[in-house]
Amino acid sequence: MAQHRFDVDPWAIGWSCLRDAGWEEDGQSHRESVLALSNGHIGWRGTLDEGDPSAAAGSYLNGVFEEHPMPYAEDGYGYPEHGQTVVHVPDGKVIRLLVDDEPFDIRTGELISHEQHLDFRTGILRRTAVWRSPAGRRVTVGSERVVSFTRRSIAAVRYEVTSIDAEVEVTLLSEIVADEPLPEVHPDPRVMEALRHPFEPVEQRASAGRATMTQRTRRSGITVAVATDHRIEASAPQTVEPRTEVGHDLARTTVRARLAPGESVRLFKAVGHEWSSDVEHVALQDRAETAVSGAIDAGWEALVAEQSAYLDDFWARADIVIEGDERLQQSVRFALFQVVQAAARAEVRSIPGKGLTGVGYEGHTFWDAEAFVLPVLTYTQPRAARDALVWRHSTLDHARHRAEQLHLEGAAFPWRTIDGRECSGYWPAGTIAFHINADIAAAVTRYVRATGDEEFEREKGLELLVETARLWCSLGRWDDDGSFHIDGVTGPDEYSALVDDNVFTNLMAQRNLRAAAETSQRYGDEASALGVTSDEIARWTTTADAVSIPYDADLGIPQQSAGFTQKQRWDFEATGDEQYPLHSHFPYFDLYRKQVIKQADLVLALQSTPEAFSPDETARAFAYYDELTVRDSSLSASVQAVVAARTGHLDLAMDYLVEAGTIDLDDLRDDVDEGLHVAALAGVWNALVRGFGGMRDDDERLRFAPRVAAPMRAFSFGMLVRGRALRVDVEHDGVTYRLMDGPPLGIRHFDEEITLEAGATQRLGIPPLPDPGPRPTQPRGRAPRRARTAT
Repeated sequence: MAQHRFDVDPWAIGWSCLRDAGWEEDGQSHRESVLALSNGHIGWRGTLDEGDPSAAAGSYLNGVFEEHPMPYAEDGYGYPEHGQTVVHVPDGKVIRLLVDDEPFDIRTGELISHEQHLDFRTGILRRTAVWRSPAGRRVTVGSERVVSFTRRSIAAVRYEVTSIDAEVEVTLLSEIVADEPLPEVHPDPRVMEALRHPFEPVEQRASAGRATMTQRTRRSGITVAVATDHRIEASAPQTVEPRTEVGHDLARTTVRARLAPGESVRLFKAVGHEWSSDVEHVALQDRAETAVSGAIDAGWEALVAEQSAYLDDFWARADIVIEGDERLQQSVRFALFQVVQAAARAEVRSIPGKGLTGVGYEGHTFWDAEAFVLPVLTYTQPRAARDALVWRHSTLDHARHRAEQLHLEGAAFPWRTIDGRECSGYWPAGTIAFHINADIAAAVTRYVRATGDEEFEREKGLELLVETARLWCSLGRWDDDGSFHIDGVTGPDEYSALVDDNVFTNLMAQRNLRAAAETSQRYGDEASALGVTSDEIARWTTTADAVSIPYDADLGIPQQSAGFTQKQRWDFEATGDEQYPLHSHFPYFDLYRKQVIKQADLVLALQSTPEAFSPDETARAFAYYDELTVRDSSLSASVQAVVAARTGHLDLAMDYLVEAGTIDLDDLRDDVDEGLHVAALAGVWNALVRGFGGMRDDDERLRFAPRVAAPMRAFSFGMLVRGRALRVDVEHDGVTYRLMDGPPLGIRHFDEEITLEAGATQRLGIPPLPDPGPRPTQPRGRAPRRARTAT
């Protein structure tokens, strides 16, 4: 198991920064992912400024992909014909340095000191290095990098070189580099062949310190324009004005300066990014260049001030403060910062599973965007949550077409996609994971309840609810006893495929059907325009009431799916540590027919639909299914943390929380080189707010039942509820609620209904924790990392 390598730096009220001192080639790809910057539209990996050494160059635009053939050993009806993979767009962050005539390369000469520093308060990635060239010339190199939250298409770098003890000539080569190689994202050589050179040149422009490069993907037909401009500041009087050249794959602006000891040259570089599949390339160039011109005129300090103000506003309402554990505090703020980066300016684009930090999952978005990320955004960045749901709505035609292709009604949303079309070639995990429909519907209802956004509900949300509900009625079947069954599906657990009556799927479908009925009744005219009739509404309601929930009466627990508890248990004792993840060492057919769980499934139902289970059922079911869950998925730990906390197993919940919080910082799965796990990071908020905060939002009133567990001494969190900022401060013996503004807000504290007034605080006691019983156990060798060893 990897150990964390990032230092903890102080913030005024906790711990907020990542600092990586020194440099070594091992772990470079990990650092590039963790130190990546993004705003949801642009993603820049945390590569070194000079571009080498680098594990993956990593400049991405959300929604830019190349199409490739889907290789099948044997084709079948309904299989997607084309795949989609994120590609590297022209990379404008590269700045190379020559000291006299020797290239600055941290692998040559002597690297006296080196540090990278990511500040969550300002959104700035800083780097400092002191380097002695092979010829003995010493220089200090400093850079700052930002991807703007306020100027969607802008990223920028400020780069400074200072001579220490000798007169030197320095040359800065500021570049836009295209056609950067993509890592091996697919094992099939036919796929990789289509991805090796995805772009063809369209047009290039250059003048003085400005350059624009425009390219188009060969198959998907997406045009990308990247523009750059520069400003030079130098204490040295002998500085040559910039000169720019541009070709098909490289634009380079050259700046030369002769520096006496103590003198510096500083370069401010702004980079604009635009893309479209249907806008003329000239218009895209103009947009990118206009954005760059505005950024250059504003200047570096203005960009930094805008970024800081944006994040000040975010942290003021959304910060989670942990007392008693510096490492946990750091991981929590890192997680929140990465969720904001993944979605803040996505604006009617998807939220990929890796964000814009790497090529993992080929840049696809999954159901976990709605199930894990959108709850965080709904209560902290509601505009971003709205944009993500508007994107889903914009893909409805693809989803309708997919449902028609599958001989179903309504819409069938894809399991993995970039532009709304299904990209999964493995149908047992993809095509039949229909719960994605219900996950989207749940995200719609949560967003509307939390924000009161009736305009969205009427114009977009209603149609999403209607079309997702229609699928369930055509997918399921009625039995002779009047129960409704949904057969042959895959739930969240990918080690159980093609099952009947998956409980998570059925309960979420039930909610979907009821939400569609209720919303259609509220917006009768709009529902009628969508073809909804009173008979259809009655059908949804009747179907929802009849949904089958398989139950094992002997065990007193719901089954994950029909017959699940009667299957043979996986032989965990005979499975070695080196055989995890199981899907890399055992055939799926064997996994599918055993009681073994990759990721929380029935436990996710316990978290997501708590009203469907009694407290005793929840406790028994959690203990049973925790014993079967191997967590071969990054999504599981946070869900298990929530349910462990709700059932009173606070120590276990803390262990799961720590694992979720360090999954990327410590590279627990040895895969962060491909990008961060955005949904797992969102799960950290989930574990704290829903788990230790006891927050439930399955009713009109929010409910809180908070508790503190060691090593935390206290914690607090903030959220937005219908535009009002709420702060919850939790200690061992009590909790303080503070409504910062707006009209009164009714909530439930444990089982007590209270009303909060703006500007006032209410402190309430925390009832004693009942004895939860024995701590649930996990499969041999699969217990979560212990909180006390991770700090």
